[in-house]
Amino acid sequence: MDGIGGTCKGPPEIATGSRDGTVKIWDIRQKDKPVTTIEPVANEVKRDCWAVCFGNSYNDEERVICSGYDNGDVKLFDLRQMKLLWEKNLKNGVCGIEFDRRDIEMNKLVVTTLESKFHVFDCRTLHSTKGFSGLVEKAHKSTIWVGKHLPQNRDVFMTTGGNGGLSLWKYRYPAKRFIEETDGSKVGVMGSLELLQNVTLSTQPIAAFDWCPDKLGLAIGTSFDQCIRLLIITKLNLL
Repeated sequence: MDGIGGTCKGPPEIATGSRDGTVKIWDIRQKDKPVTTIEPVANEVKRDCWAVCFGNSYNDEERVICSGYDNGDVKLFDLRQMKLLWEKNLKNGVCGIEFDRRDIEMNKLVVTTLESKFHVFDCRTLHSTKGFSGLVEKAHKSTIWVGKHLPQNRDVFMTTGGNGGLSLWKYRYPAKRFIEETDGSKVGVMGSLELLQNVTLSTQPIAAFDWCPDKLGLAIGTSFDQCIRLLIITKLNLL
């Protein structure tokens, strides 16, 4: 489930994904009935939807929803035009999805999966056949449950692992965000990732994590050991 509203443009909405493969958009001002339903087409195998997130909500009309499934599918839907913009299979079940910011034009997307992997996609340049450019990184030696961007710096994000660990990453942009091919089409160019710090807090998976939007470095995490941990990450102002 994901929600959007408040400081973001457009209506206050909630997105839900379910085991029948359906993604539903709910307007909190309307009861009982979703405003949009995205579901598999007839005869398509229905996969469990494990993650959803909003993005691209930079004005009152534009908004996208990205969904991830148990078979590794990631699908990006344009809610204004009601069409599929992009899809890709990552070969491992998708545990978490997040844009670096939801209230700007799509910039970066972090997708965490089973088998110790997470992916970063540059969403500024969409090629007609190659899609978004991306990179993949291994971490935690276990399922990566969450990727959460720092509110005060969208190029810094935390991943949480099934090994009870946290890893802090920084994305570094390339010299050029895209290159032009001979036919004039643009292809995105990926930057690189730097692991800034990592720590193990528990023997159980850390399944949820969030940053404080008001206090730089203040965060909270929960794990399967039934503990809620309040965290302070220092020196983020120097990154």
